[in-house]
Amino acid sequence: MSTPDLPASARASEKDGGSPPLKRALGPKLLILFVIGDILGTGIYATTGDVAGKIGGALWLPFAIGFAVALLTAASYVELVGKYPKAAGAALYTQKAFKVPFLTFVVAFMVMCSGLSSASAAARAFSGDYLGEFTDAVPPTLIAILFILALAAINLRGVAESVKANVVLTLVEVSGLAVILAIGAYAVFSGEGEPARLTQIETGGTGYALLTGVLGATALGFFAFVGFEDSVNMAEETKNPARNFPRAIFIGVGVTGTIYVLVALISSLLVDSRTLSGSSGPLLEVVKAGGVDFPPKLFALIALFAVTNSALINIMMASRLCYGMANERILPPTMGKVLAGRRTPWVGIVFVSALAIGLVSTGEIEGLGDTTSFLLLCVFAVVNIAVLVLRRDPVDHHHFRTPTALPVLGALTSLILASPLADRGSDVYVRAGILLLIGIGLWVLNKVVMTARERSGADPV
Repeated sequence: MSTPDLPASARASEKDGGSPPLKRALGPKLLILFVIGDILGTGIYATTGDVAGKIGGALWLPFAIGFAVALLTAASYVELVGKYPKAAGAALYTQKAFKVPFLTFVVAFMVMCSGLSSASAAARAFSGDYLGEFTDAVPPTLIAILFILALAAINLRGVAESVKANVVLTLVEVSGLAVILAIGAYAVFSGEGEPARLTQIETGGTGYALLTGVLGATALGFFAFVGFEDSVNMAEETKNPARNFPRAIFIGVGVTGTIYVLVALISSLLVDSRTLSGSSGPLLEVVKAGGVDFPPKLFALIALFAVTNSALINIMMASRLCYGMANERILPPTMGKVLAGRRTPWVGIVFVSALAIGLVSTGEIEGLGDTTSFLLLCVFAVVNIAVLVLRRDPVDHHHFRTPTALPVLGALTSLILASPLADRGSDVYVRAGILLLIGIGLWVLNKVVMTARERSGADPV
């Protein structure tokens, strides 16, 4: 029996008795919810306070700038995933554009590490002030580790189960942000809050200090927008990706960006920046200050679901990236092994979950979140350039094509936000540098093993 919705390579793999292909389980509605759920979560629920600490009352400004930057790069991803609907994402695009295996590996490893640092930030957020509404009897680090192990088990169960869990968690986290929006509407109509705070930029200086302060807050706030790039790694598990991805990504980024700017406005309106920056559960402070009788414990529970969703998706995406890289021979083929009964990349799931557990102990929410943003901004610059390079490689099917100006602007803004102009802590560069060195070490090891197999006459695959 033929399988027309599978790539030819996947059908050949089944026919030849190789590893079974991934299951195409995502339709357009599930994909839109998946993208929204992928973006919403830890960033807005946990780092709003840290962004406020960098910029002051004009909390909405970094999120508005981040929204624009995200749209620029999202357009590039939409063109590329429609053109090359495979699971490897940015690594695939880099290899096709530049054909430099080392650069491809570095980009792929940075994407994977960004997902893991994001999941680790979510684990830290889960064990912070939101959980503190219920208990503080269990050590936060232990809670974070158990949290990641539980998510790994869900991912092993299957993509359909993981995505359905994502849909439920997405609806819950959207309800939490709807509560914030409702509180904001009540505050505006009842005359509550301090509108004057919305124009206060407190970066500790003027001129250059003002510029770097705003850029630093934007770079950290950009963590709230990461996620849409993860969805392209689900291309081989999506029905008709060339048609469904453009709408899903643009709707997802548009909805979440609008919500983020509104939530930032409301947060600053009701709570001063010092109070927000002093809490790992800043939106809980908004609920308490909103003048609406909404149970703080219920909102804390919603927030816990939200950060759970972020971590679930990031563990899922990192494991699919391992699977895609293994199929492209960038990682050892063992990383591409699929669990026969569940048809999930079990080796990849175990591997990335172990790394996420290790990252939990290296920093707090702000540092891990900023590391995620830095790594992805570097990748986004490469992807935006790759779009332009790959215009020389036409394909025989219809796909979305972004206006040329957008990837040019996307590359420039990504590079600026990744540069030292964005006033970030040195720990972010140190953490990213160590991760990159680990990646280079793995690349060298894999290269040596592959070369030895080729010389011995063994099949390198």
